Amino acid sequence: MKPTLQDVANAVGVSRSTVSNAYSRPDQLSATLRAKILDAARRLGYPGPDPTARSLRRGFVGAIGVLFTSELSYAFTDPFAVRFLAGVGQVAERHSTSLLLVPLPSDRDRARAAVDNAAVDGFCVYCVGDEEHVLDAIRARGLPLVTTAPSAAGPADRFVGIDERAAARSVAAHVAGLGHRRVALLGDTVLPDAPSGPLRLADPRDAPRPTTRDRLAGFADAFAAVGVAWPAITVLNATGNSRAAAAAAVAPVLAGDDPPTAVLACSDVLALGVLDAAGPHRHLSVTGFDDVAEAAAAGLTTVRQPAEEKGRLAAALLLEPPADPAGGHLLLPTDLVVRTSTGPVPRS
Repeated sequence: MKPTLQDVANAVGVSRSTVSNAYSRPDQLSATLRAKILDAARRLGYPGPDPTARSLRRGFVGAIGVLFTSELSYAFTDPFAVRFLAGVGQVAERHSTSLLLVPLPSDRDRARAAVDNAAVDGFCVYCVGDEEHVLDAIRARGLPLVTTAPSAAGPADRFVGIDERAAARSVAAHVAGLGHRRVALLGDTVLPDAPSGPLRLADPRDAPRPTTRDRLAGFADAFAAVGVAWPAITVLNATGNSRAAAAAAVAPVLAGDDPPTAVLACSDVLALGVLDAAGPHRHLSVTGFDDVAEAAAAGLTTVRQPAEEKGRLAAALLLEPPADPAGGHLLLPTDLVVRTSTGPVPRS
């Protein structure tokens, strides 16, 4: 049998609450008595109060959850996600709060279980698909949440993000202004379980991920303004947010008889993969989204958004909630960064 708190109390000749205070409220005991209790605990092999039970008694865990739609490795390999988490971590450290990274499986029941079983005090919902059922699961637990997709947030939800559609429209308008009309749009997992390459998507609204949906819609807005209807635009699906997946997705259309003159990607990582695959298509214009560190070195035209600031503000909305609910709705600025990866349509 494992030694218990009562065993320590019996060995020292004090109450259970006194032993508990030695761990959780040391200021309530003299230094001599606390040392005597901890020494007895070590001799008996008592490890201290169970942290889960202690969290239940206190009513808080001391951790916030960050929800991802992808595998856990995404949090450590995607350059934008790394910067975002750095911002979250800065605020969490200030509050002596831990982070629990929660990857969500595509199956709704398993995703619901992941949310229900996470021992956290609140959630930051980052980059997840079809957010509504996830948000409903969090609301059902009565926990606070912050989402980074404003378009998916309810009136009472806190959010910090950008106007994805307007930002995407700005970079697409730049490409359209250069004369490009035969274009392809590239996203990561545009539809669940879709294969790599060209994809049949009747409408941008059919994409389940709010961020992808809004960026595709923004691209479409800009081209519609110059007479290019959605059916005339090629949509490409990458099976992951990686350079290799992007290169594989774009390869079939670049090798076709009528390749696009421009590819607009929903992330810089995907855009860099298109540049990898471009090869002889040196006149191909390519754009990204996020402005990660590698973008400048590659001369990538992209949309800049503040990754670390977004993370800091998301964590602050959870751990330092504003008194005025309106203060929980934050839209951050973006900038169009034009570099050498875009240019006029090449002459025939």
